Amino acid sequence: MERGSVIEARIGVEGAGVRLDRALADVIPALSRERIKALIGEGAVSSLGKIVFDVSRKVQPGDAFTVAVPEATPATNAAQAIPLVVMHEDEHLIVIDKPAGLVVHPAAGNLDGTLVNALLHHCAGRLSGIGGVARPGIVHRIDKDTSGLMVAAKTDRAHEGLAKQFAAHTIDRRYRAIVGGVPRPAEGTIDAPLARSPADRKKIAVVAGGKRAVTHYRTLERLRGAALVECRLETGRTHQIRVHFASIGHGLLGDPVYRRSKGGVDLATAQLGFHRQSLHAALLGFQHPVTGVSMAWESSWPDDMQELFSHLHV
Repeated sequence: MERGSVIEARIGVEGAGVRLDRALADVIPALSRERIKALIGEGAVSSLGKIVFDVSRKVQPGDAFTVAVPEATPATNAAQAIPLVVMHEDEHLIVIDKPAGLVVHPAAGNLDGTLVNALLHHCAGRLSGIGGVARPGIVHRIDKDTSGLMVAAKTDRAHEGLAKQFAAHTIDRRYRAIVGGVPRPAEGTIDAPLARSPADRKKIAVVAGGKRAVTHYRTLERLRGAALVECRLETGRTHQIRVHFASIGHGLLGDPVYRRSKGGVDLATAQLGFHRQSLHAALLGFQHPVTGVSMAWESSWPDDMQELFSHLHV
């Protein structure tokens, strides 16, 4: 999809009775639901020649819509020479190994010094603008204090192709985490819907009626009062792994938000000065959105997680 393009979208049977913004986001994975809402509000969505402004309008199979995506507006974020560990780069995309502590996207409290600022400098403006602002290139995110692999799009074609793979859950994403206790069973699936916590809007929680979230896991090694687990994401909800394991009583060690200290292993974690969630995006694999070649990368966990693992090793 090129900037300033027009997209023709037709609703399938799965869209029956679904809100317009959600239905369009489902059939146009390159555009987020929030981006769709904004375009509807700007009068950029029409059906049968008439502009549609009602984001909550219920659609039916066969409904056809035209979405006029304007050229991306110039980015306002500053390019900053922040060091990056680049695992792969070509004319269409870049894969980086993000350190813990690096925020992905500028927001209140972190207006600069982010991965976006670093990418703007490194890629010299050659980043996708599908999201509405030129050059951010962000296709997915990982938390500030989670380390590991991420991909960013340098062209709109790559952005669209990667977004489709994320929407279809065909991206291979595997994380390593150190959790409190040993999960039972040792291998399984956590299928629990997630949404903003009714008690604290800053947190995510398992909430009936929330968005479906699925985490597959297997225990790799038992540790003293803890376990090393590998998690494979079927969906990619905010804080998914952290909340899912906390919900079954095995919160990630060091997680200041979702794990309640129980002494013992948590005291040892604190004594090591480990004050972040023990989570690392260790593997990332996908089909190149332009060449079609299957690609995958692995990242060794950082020194702080290695130290924690060694300290707890039986």
